[in-house]
Amino acid sequence: MFGIGMPELIVILVVALIVIGPKKLPDVAKALGKGFSEFRKATESVKETLNVDEIKDEVDDIKDSLLYGTSDEDEKDTSPEKEDKSRHKDTK
Repeated sequence: MFGIGMPELIVILVVALIVIGPKKLPDVAKALGKGFSEFRKATESVKETLNVDEIKDEVDDIKDSLLYGTSDEDEKDTSPEKEDKSRHKDTK
């Protein structure tokens, strides 16, 4: 969680308790929690709208085909005809 350990978290809570006060601290914490959940929902909806995961998968496929010379069709096609053709190419 952001590289924050237990000692840092305790210091943050103590400073917040001193600055905000014990009466308002639960309300501030609740408001922060709601804000974070709304932010998370908004980012998920933006990801869905932009199809980020699908675009990333397509980019990875293109990268693999360029770097390694393979494509989805080559990987999926394991028929005996393909193996026979590759054997004939090797013998010539």
